[in-house]
Amino acid sequence: MAGAYAAYFVYRPLSPPRSPFDFTVKNGASLKAVARQLHDEGLFAEPFGFWLLGRALGRAGSIQAGTYRLEGPITAPDLLDKLARGDVVFIEIGFIEGTTWRQWVEQLKANTKVKHTIAGRPASEVVAELGIAEKSAEGWLFPDTYRFAPGVSDVDILKHAHATMKKRLADAWAGRDPKVSLATPYEALILASIVEKETALASERPLVASVFLNRLRVGMRLQTDPTVIYGMGMSFDGNIRKKDLLADTPWNTYTRDGLPPTPIAMPGNAAILAALHPAESDFLYFVARGDGSHQFSKSLEEHNRAVAKFQLKK
Repeated sequence: MAGAYAAYFVYRPLSPPRSPFDFTVKNGASLKAVARQLHDEGLFAEPFGFWLLGRALGRAGSIQAGTYRLEGPITAPDLLDKLARGDVVFIEIGFIEGTTWRQWVEQLKANTKVKHTIAGRPASEVVAELGIAEKSAEGWLFPDTYRFAPGVSDVDILKHAHATMKKRLADAWAGRDPKVSLATPYEALILASIVEKETALASERPLVASVFLNRLRVGMRLQTDPTVIYGMGMSFDGNIRKKDLLADTPWNTYTRDGLPPTPIAMPGNAAILAALHPAESDFLYFVARGDGSHQFSKSLEEHNRAVAKFQLKK
C-alpha cells in the first residue's frame, strides 16, 4: 500500500488551485517549510509526501529562493526539479536612453518587485557602492531592458547596468576612430550623453557628434541647450529662457569652455558609437527644423539663415 501511494503521489499531476499559480520561496526556507506552504495554499492535499520525496531524491537541500509560477498541472518530481533549477519568474525593467540618474532612482523606487535599499541615502555613498570611480553616476548606467528575479535589490540592478556600460564603453573606445580628439573614455561618455539628448534620429547622431568635436577643435563653446537644462536641475519647468543661458553652472556650455564635468544622461550604444565614429564634416552649427530633424551649417551666416527659416519662419 505504501508503494502504491508513493507511485500515485509521484506520477499523479498536481493541479494548481488557480492559473497561473505563483508562490514565493523565501531565502533559507527548508523543503519541509515549502511543502507546508504549498499545502496551505492548496497545491498539496498533505505536505509530507512532497517532503519525503525530496529527501529520497536528494533534493531537500537544493531548492532555491525566488518566485515560481505554475501554468498548469505538474508532477511532484517535476516541481522538485523546478525548485532545484531555480526556474523562477523574472521581471523586466526597461530603462530608456537619455534618462538621468534621478529618473533611474525614481523608477526603481516605484517598482514594487524591487528591494529598495538606496532611498534616502547620500548619492555619493551609493556611487561608491556601485564601484564608480567618478563622483557622479550620471552616464555610467547602460539603458536597456534587464530581467531579474522578483526581490532583487536596486543596488544589484544598478551594478549590472554599470558593468554593462563599462564594457560597452571600453569596447567602443578600443575601436574608436583614431582621428577623434577625445582624450579619455569618460570624455567620450560625456559627449555621447549630449548627442543622445540632442537628437533622436540615428542618421543624425554622427553629424551632431561632428559638430561638437569640430567646435572643440577650433576652441568654440559647445552652446548646447541640454547641458544648460541639466545644470538647472529641478528648477527647469519645460522652458529655457535667455536668462537661463546666461546663468552660470558647471554644465552651462554657453558660459564655459569645453565639455561639461559629467555626462548629462545615460547614453545608448548608438550615441556612444557616434561620439567615437563621428561623420567627417565641416559643420559648426545646427538648428531644429521642427519635424524632429536638424539643418546643419558650416558658417554663422548660413546658420542664421537656417534659424530665420526654421525657427523664426521668415
